[in-house]
Amino acid sequence: MSAPEETVLVQRDGAIATVVLNRPHKLNAMTKPMWGRLGEVLRELEADDSLRCVILRGAGEKAFSPGNDISEFETERSNPEQAKDYGRLMHGTLTALREMRHPTLAQIHGICVGGGMEIAGLCDLRICGESSRFGAPIAKLGLVMAYPEIQALRDLVGKQTALEILLEARIFDAAEAKEKGVVTRVLPDARVAEEVAETAARIAAGAPLVARWHKAFLKRLEDPTPLSETEFDEGFACYGTKDFEIGYKAFLAKTEPDFEGR
Repeated sequence: MSAPEETVLVQRDGAIATVVLNRPHKLNAMTKPMWGRLGEVLRELEADDSLRCVILRGAGEKAFSPGNDISEFETERSNPEQAKDYGRLMHGTLTALREMRHPTLAQIHGICVGGGMEIAGLCDLRICGESSRFGAPIAKLGLVMAYPEIQALRDLVGKQTALEILLEARIFDAAEAKEKGVVTRVLPDARVAEEVAETAARIAAGAPLVARWHKAFLKRLEDPTPLSETEFDEGFACYGTKDFEIGYKAFLAKTEPDFEGR
């Protein structure tokens, strides 16, 4: 069995990090150690101020991930107590992805099902190929999607569509995934990697503090509680940053801004 460090890889290209789920012989199916390692990686990246975008993908082009490795259930999730321990680890990782302050982008090739769809669905943008397939057929395994996971699915597609996906437990294609809001963009398979790279570059070219603020503001607006005066005022804090000065001066000079993240 591969060490956890070998099953979740991190590749850096300047301000862009790519996280690779690396079990291609198993279509990148997730194991308990993989969930733990993925959480560690995401928390490490969260703390890196030099980052401007994080891409998540599966190794190869056959699958993003089909979700949890079913062969592990007999030893790791064979009863409620074991399942609860597994769930705490898995949900901690999903929370780390949900709370990532840097923009996140899912590069989806092939199968993206179950826990794989949950990981991709928590990314800010999701780009897939025309042959990609999606779904959460856990009803066929006698499994329930726990609260943290079902909340993420509901937030992504709405209650009615979440019910459709869970109750029918069928696999659907990329066009339907786009229609349901599961993915942001669908391209010919051969164009996915190029489009993701171009999208990440566009994100990384923007002011990183602004991207983080926009993510935080949208998340805060999910809470119906009225904004405090301090929270409202944060919407104007950007005017005190070096990046604002860089941005408007570059615009006036008709040059490309080179943001510093401060």
